[in-house]
Amino acid sequence: MALAESILKNWGNRMRLDPLHCRWNTVMLFLTPALLIYAAFTAFPVLRTFYNSFHRIVPGGGTTYVGIANFAELFTQDPTFWKAVKNTLLWASVQPCIEVGLGLLLALCLYAKVPFARVFRVLWFTPVLLSYVVVGIVWMWIYNYDWGILNGLLRWIGLEDYAHTWLGDPKTALWSCMFTQIWMWTGFNMVVSLAAVSALPAEVLEAAELDNCGWFKKLFFIIIPMIRPTLLNLLILSFMGKMRIFDLVWIMTGGGPLWSTETVATYVYKRAFDWNTFDLGYPSTIATVWFVVVLFFVLTLYTLLRQREKLEY
Repeated sequence: MALAESILKNWGNRMRLDPLHCRWNTVMLFLTPALLIYAAFTAFPVLRTFYNSFHRIVPGGGTTYVGIANFAELFTQDPTFWKAVKNTLLWASVQPCIEVGLGLLLALCLYAKVPFARVFRVLWFTPVLLSYVVVGIVWMWIYNYDWGILNGLLRWIGLEDYAHTWLGDPKTALWSCMFTQIWMWTGFNMVVSLAAVSALPAEVLEAAELDNCGWFKKLFFIIIPMIRPTLLNLLILSFMGKMRIFDLVWIMTGGGPLWSTETVATYVYKRAFDWNTFDLGYPSTIATVWFVVVLFFVLTLYTLLRQREKLEY
């Protein structure tokens, strides 16, 4: 008992003499559990993936070092990988611009207080709250050739010739999946853009109106430049999400038909768990290469699009 009291007394005296050390001990006390979880479930899997990419790993057969053989096979002997890369880059380059643009347009409508603005705000944001599983299944029903709402509407208005197997045709499957995700995530961009527009200084907008600045000029020369950092962050976040899209594609098409909707994420999953190739090294190689590609694109986008001069008002 006396020993415990002595230890606590000495610790208390040391903390009073060194308050900075006390603060760091307190910070580390709260950070340690989060850091351990991050190391176990994020850092270690990433490092392990890098390690696996240089090996052939067969369950029950051990691990064999193969050097850059996996990388050589990936770049020279795997046309499916390049098809997946093409689809993913198309998805990630087109869809963020559409999502952010539509989100900004809807935000401006709400900011202008169109009739039933509160109802529209709820309706446009509701898809964001749904899971990919629900969205994927619902839109598979909508796209169904025989009894889907889309083809039924086309037949009802006399355009039955345009009824189509939207998810079964390689020419339309990818765009159908992209439209589904645009419908799902435009509401998120709308809410963020609305918050940014609502936070603009009223004095600047009023001064533009006094100068007889039209709505389009005010939009392109005042509103968009002032919320440019917000739009940039939305574009980067959307780009990162599209570069690793998996859930929606896997539910709606599984990467088909004929690889027309295959993405890098779905291809990695297939090579690791679905094709019974019994080699975890090659999928790790694909994941490693794609990690570097995504990191490069994100840093490049941020460098090219960031606002170099601070906007003062």
